Amino acid sequence: MADEKKTEDKKDPWLNHLALTTVIFAVCATLSTFKGGGYSTRSVISQAQASDQWAYYQAKSIKANLYQIQRERLQLEFDTLPADAPASKRAAYQAKLDDYSAKIKKYDAEKEDIQRTAHELEAKRDDAQRHGQPMGLAVIFLQIAILLSSVAGLFKRRELWLCALPLGLIGLVLFANGFLLFLPPLL
Repeated sequence: MADEKKTEDKKDPWLNHLALTTVIFAVCATLSTFKGGGYSTRSVISQAQASDQWAYYQAKSIKANLYQIQRERLQLEFDTLPADAPASKRAAYQAKLDDYSAKIKKYDAEKEDIQRTAHELEAKRDDAQRHGQPMGLAVIFLQIAILLSSVAGLFKRRELWLCALPLGLIGLVLFANGFLLFLPPLL
């Protein structure tokens, strides 16, 4: 009976490997969750900022359009002035037309800058999503591998641990891909 007890107490060598791989999977799952959350936050913030820029762009477009309408109305009035209209009146019309043209040009230039900024923010959002997606998938595979490894250790079933290893490896590859983007998008 004492010999049986010593045999039971003796640890199978594969259990050390199981413990090590489980720790590696857990650390990578934690880091993947952390980095994935960071990428998700960056994506949401960039999207919100891009939306703000597009709203600003729309406001500038509306202002430019209002000046364009005013300019066209003023141009029509100017074109229909009687031939004997005083030169000062013609000069006042022309000055106002020039002022409206300058404002329209200013708003168009501002819209180009706003549009460029919005596109840059959308590119940041897209990049964050490209990095975050494999991180999220990595967490799934790593958590399943951790679960199987834990059950394998609990019941001392080596075949369960051997099933966990490929899932954990997929999780590790996806984790690395979240940083390096060496695989094509999966979804």
